Amino acid sequence: MKSAPDSLRVPLVILAVIATGTVLRIASDIVAPMTLAVVIGIIVAPVMDGFRRVGLPEGFSATLILVVTVAGLAALGFALEPLFWRIVDELPTIRLELRGLVYQFQGVIQGIGDAQEEMQQALGAAQEAAESTAEEADGEGEGGGPKIPSLSDAIFLAPIVLGQFLIFAGTLYFFLVTRHRVYAALAQRLSDLGESTRLLSRFHRAEYLVSRYFITIACINAVLGLATAGYLTAIGLPLPLVWGAAAAILNFVLYVGPACVVAGLLLSGLIAFDGLMVLAPAAGYLCLNMTEAQFVTPSLVGKHVSLNPLLVFTALCFGIWFWGPIGGIVAIPVIVIIMALLDDPASRGRDPMSSRADIAGS
Repeated sequence: MKSAPDSLRVPLVILAVIATGTVLRIASDIVAPMTLAVVIGIIVAPVMDGFRRVGLPEGFSATLILVVTVAGLAALGFALEPLFWRIVDELPTIRLELRGLVYQFQGVIQGIGDAQEEMQQALGAAQEAAESTAEEADGEGEGGGPKIPSLSDAIFLAPIVLGQFLIFAGTLYFFLVTRHRVYAALAQRLSDLGESTRLLSRFHRAEYLVSRYFITIACINAVLGLATAGYLTAIGLPLPLVWGAAAAILNFVLYVGPACVVAGLLLSGLIAFDGLMVLAPAAGYLCLNMTEAQFVTPSLVGKHVSLNPLLVFTALCFGIWFWGPIGGIVAIPVIVIIMALLDDPASRGRDPMSSRADIAGS
């Protein structure tokens, strides 16, 4: 079989990327939980190897890791549930507090409103806007407008969520059991003759580095969560342990996670405090998060393979757009895995475990 001419290679690659992206987007309900399972499997791979060295069967070890992972996710859900319902219960209070802030700038708001009204009158759009509002209200009354999700909608969505969970659980289990065989098959098919051993070692090295990196990050985030909970306890904010757990979990999602925590703490400050103390929870968390990001993480993880902020932000935005929350979770691990695979210390004459791609740093 003849290879494609050089002039056709670039268009073929572009078409292949577009086709692959389209398929992954259409099959997101299947591919997204599978990708998340593979990422988690790579992170917990050293635990699986430790069980094997002890002498536990692979099936039992994979089942144990799966049960612990599912139990941990369920425990996190139950831990964050009080925070969710508290925010829901306090929505009227939050609305009143925000209205009070708006009233403090009533002069500016009123000026904007007057200017808008004058503009509408000048353009003759005031009557049209009123008629349009009345028609929308009539449509909603007849069931033609947007509806609040009902119990039947939740029941309809439940099988989809259950199916994704089963896909996630099955993929995680079988990946843990067969990952060495998967690596060997990929190395044999993707490498040239006689190079499969070298590519296989790169797979194992990437797995080691990624796992070590995220275990280090998990420890850092746990300390950040404890520090956040301690600070919020000191200033008297309700549910400090729940906020600490949220800070630790959401810190895995760079930029977006801390921003969500800051927004939540601002709302909690509006509910719990008055005056400048409203800003105290968010300000304290920002100080802790900046200390972690600027000093703790670089010193423990290492600066040699620190990810480019633009690359991280782009991958995060693309992942959230492509697969939603799951895409935001797996975007950074996938980037780290790709970087670890592309870095070949053997080609530079270095020891694999001491190269500059050792993103976990000693």
